[in-house]
Amino acid sequence: MKMKTTAKNFWQKLHKPFFVLAPMANVTDAAFRKIIAKYGKPDVMWTEFVSADGLMSSGRERLLIDLKFSRAERPIVAQLFTGHPEAMRGAAKLVAKLGFDGLDINMGCPDRSVERQGGGAAMMKDQRAAIAVLEAARVGIPVSVKTRLGYNKIDMDWIKLLLQNRFSVGLGQPQPIPALTVHLRTRKEMSDAPAHWELMPEIVKMRDELQADLSAGARTLIIGNGDVFSLDDARERARKSGCDGVMIGRGIFGKPWFFAATSAAAGGAGAATKSVSPDKRLKIMLEHAVIFEKMFGRVKNFAVMKKHFKAYVNGWDGAKELRARLMEAKDLKEVEKEVKNIKGLC
Repeated sequence: MKMKTTAKNFWQKLHKPFFVLAPMANVTDAAFRKIIAKYGKPDVMWTEFVSADGLMSSGRERLLIDLKFSRAERPIVAQLFTGHPEAMRGAAKLVAKLGFDGLDINMGCPDRSVERQGGGAAMMKDQRAAIAVLEAARVGIPVSVKTRLGYNKIDMDWIKLLLQNRFSVGLGQPQPIPALTVHLRTRKEMSDAPAHWELMPEIVKMRDELQADLSAGARTLIIGNGDVFSLDDARERARKSGCDGVMIGRGIFGKPWFFAATSAAAGGAGAATKSVSPDKRLKIMLEHAVIFEKMFGRVKNFAVMKKHFKAYVNGWDGAKELRARLMEAKDLKEVEKEVKNIKGLC
């Protein structure tokens, strides 16, 4: 895949507040993003996170499927993780060659296997390595960061470090990272505690103070993440906290129309799941499953789709029973059979 990027720095062209899709392993793959782009495209999309070390090893071909994307998804950001600057440099060049609009470095994932490689949340414990990895990633496309509030406790000095460092871009003056996404929990809190949205105004103020010498358009965009389950809620979070954008993760499950204010394709449903009829939801679910099978049938287990089935099928009489049967389905044909056997649906 060789595509030309749409802009040197697409971040500067976004209208505020903007709303973006979170990178989630085995969720935001190319099949799901294709459905989202059709039924309610966000302002920016992220890929699943991908190992930079893996991309620089013999396992590259297996991982490239996770970096598959279409023009309909632009602007799209590839998210990578590693604790090794040399691996990040090579992987960043690959991401740029593939035509991504931006690269994001995962500095917050709590997964143990990711941390053992020095990536994800482990970056918060080795801040020198974090800055070295950030520097190595700068190969010509915008480099952003997604992180958490700290490792075992809230650590505003970590956020300050990411906001105050500036990096050379070509022959111009050193610039801060264009965007910083903060999952408003610590690594220790995982997703068990409420997101600390009350701290977002402090982060925005810190950004403004550290980058006071820059115009508003040149400052790091601050994106909040955590506990957002509707587009109205996202708008209100941005309004109250002052952040520039909001990232939605778990709230997108079973709702590819989430980002649509109104969506003719989803029956004018907007972001409200309850207003999408069971018939429409099941048709979109089947469309999603068909796309997954066509894209990944030979390389990914169909069971990956089951987390999506759980989210799509809920909120009406008989949904629980259908959901249980779908959990037993072994392939696309069995899913199609179960859905089409429901009287009055599809």
